This record gives sequence, C-alpha cells and structure tokens, in this order.
Amino acid sequence: MMKQFIFKIFLSFFLLTLFSVNLYPQQLVYTPINPAFGGSSFNGSWMLSIAQAENKFTASSYNNMYSGLYGTNSLDQFSQNLNNQILSQLSSKIIKSVFGEGNITEGHYEIGNFVIDVNPSNDGVHINIQDNTNGNQTSIIVPFY
Repeated sequence: MMKQFIFKIFLSFFLLTLFSVNLYPQQLVYTPINPAFGGSSFNGSWMLSIAQAENKFTASSYNNMYSGLYGTNSLDQFSQNLNNQILSQLSSKIIKSVFGEGNITEGHYEIGNFVIDVNPSNDGVHINIQDNTNGNQTSIIVPFY
C-alpha cells in the first residue's frame, strides 16, 4: 500500500515537472493579414470575397447612378453639354453681378430639366432652382457685401 502511495506521488511529481518545463513565456509577433501591408499573399482572395459579400452596391444601382454619363446617344450628350454650359454662364453672371463686375437681369429661365428664377433685391440675389425630373427645389440667397 505504501509502495502505491509513493509511486503515485513520484508519478504526479514527474508529470508536474515534465509539463512545467514548457511553460516559458514567448514573445508575441504581429503578422499582418492584408497582403498590401506585408501579409500572406494567399489572404488576398479571402479578403476580396469578404469585401464583395459586404458590398451594398449592385451592378444595376451602379449603372443607374452613371447612366447620364455613359450609355447615352450623341444627341443626349450634346443636349446635356449645352445645358451645363448655359448653367455655367448663368452662374458666372450671378457671381459677376454680386461682386460688381456684371449686371444680372431678373428673370425666369427654363434650361433642360431646370427652372431657374433669379430675383435681385436690396439684400442680395435670390435664386430658386427647381429640377422638374424629381421635383427637388433649392433656394440660394447670395448677399451683397
């Protein structure tokens, strides 16, 4: 009985010392995941698949967003370009009028899908812009200095 007790103590002491030998602390080493920052190049496809799974944009929403720039015929592009130039000239006249280089005339302008009302007053130039395609309206007051 005593031999079994001594054997159990010896065995437990031996196992305790055997497993405690490997309990040394080690230095932590940071390894980046992204291949662009030094990570493994095998992580690239995994990261791309995660990014695509989280992407909220679809091809149809992307095409709808840029349908005014691409996929239109040359007549539509010419009309869009002409509208942009007229709007640019009108904004230039407003800026010149406010800063004393030009003379803005009061008026109602219909340019493409936009309806623009310009009303100069004593406190500045009031500009109302309405987009007929979606009904959005913007009011701008440019004060005189």
